[in-house]
Amino acid sequence: MISVVITAGGTSSRFKGQNKLLFEIDGKPIIFHTVNTFLKLDFVDEIIISANESIIETLNVMFNGIDKIKVIKGGKTRQESVYFGLQNCSNCDYVIIHDGARPFITQTVIASCLNKAKEVGGAIVAVKTVDTIKIVDENGLIVSTPDRKTLWNAQTPQIFKYDLIYILHDKYKNENFTDDSLLFEKEGYKVAIFEGEYSNKKITTVNDVND
Repeated sequence: MISVVITAGGTSSRFKGQNKLLFEIDGKPIIFHTVNTFLKLDFVDEIIISANESIIETLNVMFNGIDKIKVIKGGKTRQESVYFGLQNCSNCDYVIIHDGARPFITQTVIASCLNKAKEVGGAIVAVKTVDTIKIVDENGLIVSTPDRKTLWNAQTPQIFKYDLIYILHDKYKNENFTDDSLLFEKEGYKVAIFEGEYSNKKITTVNDVND
C-alpha cells in the first residue's frame, strides 16, 4: 500500500497576504494541481493533506466526495506537519512526502522515484546544482568552493519505507528538520537520488508563478 502526505501547513507569509496554495493557475488552485497529479496514479491508495487550519474547510469542500483524500490539521513546522500526516497513514508500505506548493511535479518522476526508493528504502527527487556554491565564514569571507558536480538541489517528493521514516519522525519529533531525508542520513540509512526536473519548483512568491 502506498500513502501520500502532502504538506500544506504554511502561512504563506511571503505571498502578498493570501495562502499561496489557493492562488489559481489555469483557473485552479495550486493545491488542486498538486493533489490531482497524485490522484491520477493508480498505485496511490490514500492522500493525507496536512493543512494550515485556515484552509481546512476550503480543502474539504474542494475535495468533497473523494474517498482517497483525508484533510488533517498540520503542525507549527514542516516537520510537525509531516509527522501528523504519518500518524494518519493507514497500514502502508511506502509513503510519498510532497510539498503542496510544488504543483508541477509529473507522474513519471513520482513513479520513477518510488521505484528507486524500493531499491534502497529511501529516495528523493533532486536536480543538479547549476550555480557555483561558496562556503562562507561568520565574517562573510569565502572559505572554500565545493565541486559543483557533487552538489544537488533537493526537491520533493521524498519517498521512504513507512516504518523507518515514522520511527525517525517520532524519535526526532522535537527537532526542526526542513528535509525528511536528513533524518535517514542522521541515522546512517541510505537515501538515493532520482534526477528530476527543474520545472518542479516550489512556489514561494508570486514571482515563482509568473516565471
